[in-house]
Amino acid sequence: MKMKTITNIALTTLAFALTASQALAANSVVLDGKHFTQQQAWDIADGAEVKIAAQSATALVKAHELLMEAARLGKPVYGLTVGVGLNKDHKLFAANGELSPEVMKASKSFNYSTLRAHSAGVGEPMPVRLTRVALAVRLNTILSGHTGVQPYVAELYKAYLNNGITPIIPSKGTVGEADILLSSHVGLAMIGEWDVIYKGEPMSSTEAMKKAGIAPLDPVGKDALSILSNNSVAVTYAMQGYRNAKHLLEVSPTVFSLSLEGLNGNVSPFLPQTNDIRPFPYLKEATANVRDSLSGSYLWDANSERPLQDPLSYRTTAYTFSGAYKALADLGQMIDIQINHSDDNPGVIVGAGKDYGNNSQVSKYLVEGKGGVFPTTNFEPLPVALAVQQLSIALTHVSHNSAMRTIHLSDDHFTHLPRFLSAPGNNGHAFGAIQKTFVDMQVRNKALANPVSFDGISIAGNIEDTFTNLKLASDNLIEIVNNTNVMYGLELMHSTQAIDLRKLANSKLKQGNATNTMYKAFRKQVPFVEIDRPFTPDIKASTAFIAAY
Repeated sequence: MKMKTITNIALTTLAFALTASQALAANSVVLDGKHFTQQQAWDIADGAEVKIAAQSATALVKAHELLMEAARLGKPVYGLTVGVGLNKDHKLFAANGELSPEVMKASKSFNYSTLRAHSAGVGEPMPVRLTRVALAVRLNTILSGHTGVQPYVAELYKAYLNNGITPIIPSKGTVGEADILLSSHVGLAMIGEWDVIYKGEPMSSTEAMKKAGIAPLDPVGKDALSILSNNSVAVTYAMQGYRNAKHLLEVSPTVFSLSLEGLNGNVSPFLPQTNDIRPFPYLKEATANVRDSLSGSYLWDANSERPLQDPLSYRTTAYTFSGAYKALADLGQMIDIQINHSDDNPGVIVGAGKDYGNNSQVSKYLVEGKGGVFPTTNFEPLPVALAVQQLSIALTHVSHNSAMRTIHLSDDHFTHLPRFLSAPGNNGHAFGAIQKTFVDMQVRNKALANPVSFDGISIAGNIEDTFTNLKLASDNLIEIVNNTNVMYGLELMHSTQAIDLRKLANSKLKQGNATNTMYKAFRKQVPFVEIDRPFTPDIKASTAFIAAY
C-alpha cells in the first residue's frame, strides 16, 4: 500500500489549476504557457497529442511584433540590431517598414552560425522519452509569450512532438546556466542539419521532416537564441528525479514498517502524543503514514521481549521521511514555476510596466505603448538546483537509516532471532556477507549528495563566472534514488526473512494490513531463504519490486 498523504504533499504547493479551456482529453494536452503540470509532461512523453491554446498563439504574434518594433526604433535586439556584424550606420528598415534584405540576410546568417557553433555536447544521447519532455517544457515556456520568436518556432516544436520526431541530444556538456550546448541540437534539427529519431528510426532531420510534411525553420532575429538558451534539458532530469523520489517516498513507510515488525520494535516514536509536542513540518504526516501501515499489527500488543527503546535508525526514521517530504514538495514547487515561465534572455515583455522608465538606462529598453525588450537573468535555474540538492541530502538520510536498520535485522542482539537471519538447519553464511552491497550503495549516496552548484571554472572571457550544474545535480538525485531502491530491496529481503522466522515460532503472528500486503507481494518475487543460494538474482528482483510497487 502506498501512503495516503504524500501524494498531496509532494505534488506542488502552488495552485496551478486548470481552466475549463485546458481540460484534457484522454489523449491530448493543451499548452498555454501558464498551467503546465508535470503529469502532462509525462503524458506527452508517452504520446499524448499537443495543442496550443489560441490565446497563447496570439501572444506569440504580439511578442514577435514587439521585437520587430524595437528593432525598427533602434533598440538593442540581439541577433537583429546587435550581434550580426552590421555597421552602426547601416539602415535596418526599408521604405515599406520591413527589415532590409541586407539585415535579414545578416540576421539569418547569425542564427545559423549560432546554432552550429553551440552544438557541442558529449555523452550518450538523451532517452527519447526525456527528450520529448524537454521539447514539451520548452514549447510551454515559449508560449508564456516572452521570447519574441517567429510563431512558426512554436509550431515546429508542436509538430515534432505530434509527429514523433525527436532530435538526438547529447546528455552532457552544460554547466547549468541554460543548456546552450545541448538544446542547440533541437534548432540544428529544425534547420535540417542534424539527426533525429522518427517513429523509432534514426535518420536525418531533413528526411524526417519531409516524410512528416513539415517545412524546416528559416531562423531570424531571436529564434536561435531562444531555442538554445533555456533550461529545458536539465529541468527534465530534475523532473525525472522528482518523479522517482516521489515513488520511493510513497513506498517508504511500508518498507520501514515491515522492518519494525521484523525487529519487534516499539511504536511509541510514531504516536501523536510523542510528536504533536514538537510539530516540525510533515512530521505529523510521516508518523501517520507509519501508523497506517502498521494498522492491525502485533506491534500494538504488549510484548515482554520488546525493548523500551530501539536503535536510533528506527526511532528517528519519521524525521528522515518528513525532511524528505518537505524537500520533495519544495522541488515540485520550483519545477512548476520553472516550466510555466520564460527563462529567456533578453525577455520580450508585452505591456511591460514603466517602473524606473524616467531613467535613460531603463527607457532604452521600453517601446512606448507596447512593452519592452529587457536583458534578464531568467536563465538562472539556481532555485531548482538548490531544491534538487536538498532532496538529495534528505534522501541520503533516508538511505542511511535503511542501511543501519538492515544491519540491525541481522544482529541477534536486537532481534533475538538467529544471527544473520539463518533459517533452521542453514549452517552457512545466510545474510552475513551481503551487507557490503547496501553499504556500497550508501557510500555512493553520500558522495552523490555533495552539492555541486558552486563548482565550475570562469569561462566566456570571465563573463560566465557562476554555475548551478543543474543537470549534474539532477543526475545525482536520480542515482541516489536508484541506489536507495537497491537498499530498500535488501532491507525487504531481511525484514521478510525476520518475519518468516517469527512466524515459525508463532504461526498466528499478525502483520499490519499494508505490511502484510507488501510482504505477500514480495514473497511472490523473492522466496524465503532456507539454505544459502546466490543472492544476486534476489537483489535484482528486490530492486525491481521496489521500483514497480
